[in-house]
Amino acid sequence: MGIKVGIIGCGSIAKFRHAPEYQANPHVTELVFYDRNAARAKELALEFGGCYVETVDELINDPTITAISDCSSNEVHHIHTSNALLSGKHVLCEKPLAINVAFAEKMLEAERKSGKKLMIDHNQRFTKAHQKAKELLDQKELGEVLTFKTTFGHQGPEGWGVDKSNATWFFKKDRSYSGVAGDLGIHKIDLIHYLLDDEIDVVHAFHGALDKVDETGEKIEVCDNVVCALKTKRGRLGTASFSWTYYGAEDNSTTIYCEGGIIKIYQHPEAQLIIEKKDGTVIKYELEPIQTNENQTNTGVIDAFIDCIINDREPPVTGKQALACLKVIDQILGL
Repeated sequence: MGIKVGIIGCGSIAKFRHAPEYQANPHVTELVFYDRNAARAKELALEFGGCYVETVDELINDPTITAISDCSSNEVHHIHTSNALLSGKHVLCEKPLAINVAFAEKMLEAERKSGKKLMIDHNQRFTKAHQKAKELLDQKELGEVLTFKTTFGHQGPEGWGVDKSNATWFFKKDRSYSGVAGDLGIHKIDLIHYLLDDEIDVVHAFHGALDKVDETGEKIEVCDNVVCALKTKRGRLGTASFSWTYYGAEDNSTTIYCEGGIIKIYQHPEAQLIIEKKDGTVIKYELEPIQTNENQTNTGVIDAFIDCIINDREPPVTGKQALACLKVIDQILGL
């Protein structure tokens, strides 16, 4: 089965993640690009051997396109993704699902009405260390989970975006909406939900714009740091921190404290997963380095998305799961 894919939005996430992973997938036969800046779409079409269109409607209404990646900025996910679903396309939408819960619910309604698949790019579920941790937790290798701590921080999106500028849309309230919470935090909220087979339902959080400035030198309109205490429905307690101001190496680590020991994830350069048992036993797993902005590797997300289309499976990250994460982000931001 040959699949023709459309990509909406030709920024860094499309250039470094979606397009190369589609190109590497044997079932994808053609890529079609759209961006509000036509030059960007043309550039990616040349780089990846696809074609580009001048309007988003051309892409969404093309009957030969089976699937769409919505790599647009946060404030238009609910428009592009809903329209694509209702036009008969399967959609892989970038995170966060939407800028608010009401818009997200409309997207899920579009999915139900269309009968097409909606998958969200919460890619941390797919790393080998997180998959191994999930296996160990499901098998109760260390007993029940008691507490956890997780963090995700780097130097900020202004160095990741195509333009390398403080004018980045990530810093704009009307486009990003949730700042670092929706950019990095939502990854870790989804990861905790996934690993613990549980959901966070009580949040106490601090957030603020501590250091980042926009192109005019003014403090940004959204948060660049979040620190929070969390409680899950099943009574697990945890802490989380998300930051655009870790001015050194990226930190993407998680620690799960269980009755019989500790699972440490992405805290050691060679051993990406370490188990420290109550009796003093230490087991180290050397799996793979996590993908970073500087180290782009295949996430597995595109392959999973194409597989669920071809084999008519439920997406491994559903709209419903993404909505649960968005509700936690709203709590973090006090909405």
